[in-house]
Amino acid sequence: MDQPTRQPTLSEKDRVSANKAAIKTEKGDIEIKLYPEDAPKTVMNFATLAKRGYYNNLTFHRMEPGFVIQGGDPNGNGTGGKSIYGFTFEDELNPETESYKEGYVEGVVAMANRGPNTNGSQFFIMLADNPLPHNYTIFGKVTNGMEIVKQIAAGDKMIKIEVE
Repeated sequence: MDQPTRQPTLSEKDRVSANKAAIKTEKGDIEIKLYPEDAPKTVMNFATLAKRGYYNNLTFHRMEPGFVIQGGDPNGNGTGGKSIYGFTFEDELNPETESYKEGYVEGVVAMANRGPNTNGSQFFIMLADNPLPHNYTIFGKVTNGMEIVKQIAAGDKMIKIEVE
């Protein structure tokens, strides 16, 4: 007997993609170039959540000096979040893409997860180059506002994320 297929929480027509994002914070704006060609499902998830206001007033709950800032958890402690697909979704780790080859360098934006294929809404921004294993889907890079990224402290709010 076939297993029932999980249905996404949003219909195809309600999903959006984007090429750019701006995280509006109390300290200033962080502009990001998104990589829909490298990580289409991840960018669609991030952009759709942003358009729906999901990230509005959430905090960066984690800041590791010289490593990362992390946000996107409505619980504010790293335990929550959801995707537009109604469940976690798979990693997009393609060794042929430029983002994969570049790796986890300063300014890279990637999905936080609890293990393989457990992406939801949490993401992180690299504060410095780090030779992390390729376990986290890279879906963008900061193009302007890295000085703002480096000022973010745990508990600082994302006012909203705009995408286009």
